[in-house]
Amino acid sequence: MVEGRAGPNAHIYSVKRGDETFAMVYTGATSQFPIYDGQMVQAAGRTSIVVTEDGRRTAAEHLFQRATAPAEVHVWISSLDGADRALAEGIAQSVDVR
Repeated sequence: MVEGRAGPNAHIYSVKRGDETFAMVYTGATSQFPIYDGQMVQAAGRTSIVVTEDGRRTAAEHLFQRATAPAEVHVWISSLDGADRALAEGIAQSVDVR
């Protein structure tokens, strides 16, 4: 996990293997959720956007909203194919905001 550009009271991280980015994480007051078009689903304390690609449902992004800072944690997967896409989805779904 590599910290990227930061703003006032906001941080952005990328989950990488080498030069390949699998997922991004934003923490701060107001995210740009949603960035993907898809079905909005509420489960496990988060709002997720699920897209259908080639007949397969993929959870492309997740938004956690909290009463304490950071108010929003937004996680989304990168545009990848095949096994890397599945790995990115698994990484994004494994995020647990405490």
